[in-house]
Amino acid sequence: MRDEGAGRRGRAGRAARAALVDTSSITSDPAFRRLWLGQLVSELGRQVVIIAMPFEIYIRTQSTLAIGALAAVELVSIFGLSLPAGALVDSMDRRRLLLATQTTLLITTLVLLATALLPDLPLLLVYACGLALSAMTAIDRPARKAALFSIVRPELMNSAVAVDQAANQVGSVLGPAIGGALIGVGGLAAAFAAAGLGFGFMLVSLAGLRTPLARNLGGVRRVQGMRDGLAFVLGHPAVLSTMAIDFTAMVFGFPSALFPVLAVSVYHVGAPGLGLLAGAPAAGALVASLLSGAVTAIRRKGMAIIGFVVLWGFAIACVGLLSFSFPLALAFLAIAGACDIAAAVLRASIVQKVTPDAMRGRVASINYIAVSGGPRLGDVEATAVASLTSVGFSIFTGGLLCVAGTLLVASRFPALRHYIERPPEAGRAAVAT
Repeated sequence: MRDEGAGRRGRAGRAARAALVDTSSITSDPAFRRLWLGQLVSELGRQVVIIAMPFEIYIRTQSTLAIGALAAVELVSIFGLSLPAGALVDSMDRRRLLLATQTTLLITTLVLLATALLPDLPLLLVYACGLALSAMTAIDRPARKAALFSIVRPELMNSAVAVDQAANQVGSVLGPAIGGALIGVGGLAAAFAAAGLGFGFMLVSLAGLRTPLARNLGGVRRVQGMRDGLAFVLGHPAVLSTMAIDFTAMVFGFPSALFPVLAVSVYHVGAPGLGLLAGAPAAGALVASLLSGAVTAIRRKGMAIIGFVVLWGFAIACVGLLSFSFPLALAFLAIAGACDIAAAVLRASIVQKVTPDAMRGRVASINYIAVSGGPRLGDVEATAVASLTSVGFSIFTGGLLCVAGTLLVASRFPALRHYIERPPEAGRAAVAT
């Protein structure tokens, strides 16, 4: 009986360990670990800027449409630069490219610091910084992802995807919380100064990295490279569908532009509450990412993505009905974040396994349109609806439209519904193309 009990405990322990995030890519690869840590700290800085800029605009204007205008400005660079950025990433040294983008991000953040210290500076300068930050991020993000996944060994790819998503969520949890706390204690200037330190840390990490960040990059022509990237995505329905479902969900189901309004005018919780609102989805996502071992083990990844995104939409819709309870709104935002990261891990696993290294930058740049263009377009939609109706109605209907859009994408892409990953010993993942 004792041996049987010990055996059950041993099996339970192994199952629990299998459910946790696989960190083997960090522990066994020093170069990957260094670049991963640099990206984590840089992401913290980026998240602080993301929360501070709309807050500054809303405090100055008290207008939801003014926040929507910032999103519209950012959309210009996202849609205008993402495709050329991918070809750029796949045609030049990624280390030099990252050094340039991170330096520009640092300089632009220092300009924002000036606007916080000198409030008489025109608000137009904040919008100009938003455009510059968005433009650099459109280049920087595909370069970072391509560089990170190019140095990891194929057998560690699932682990790399999982810890990369975990880093994103750590940044998304701590960044808004740090930003809200800094704004509350030291004002906007403290937040922008901290963000600048994050970009500076990434520069130090890149300077000390000795592993090459590019492979098989010769011969990529910029214009033809963009066409090849689009052709690759369009020719692989399993990849295209992951981007389509993410774009749909982000346009309708991620009302982050309304968080300053919720914090100041609905819940009356100020800058610290804004940090909690922005950090709640990421907190749920962080918990889910730490348990991503169970998620990556799912074989029917396509159906799981559909299910998680539908749950995300319903959770966001519930937030729209909870103007009377700040804690309940945070709870449903956390549930939504957990569903989002579970879907994101599965989407990234499909994309990275299908995409060859020479194409990673271009595929990452097209994916960036969904990942970042979708939320910014959603900001415009959410603020416009809120200005005509109410904040709660905008969030509620956005969540329902997210569910409807997800089901529509699922019906149009059988490759996503039928995607099943074979066990490692069975060979490559089965992808319907």
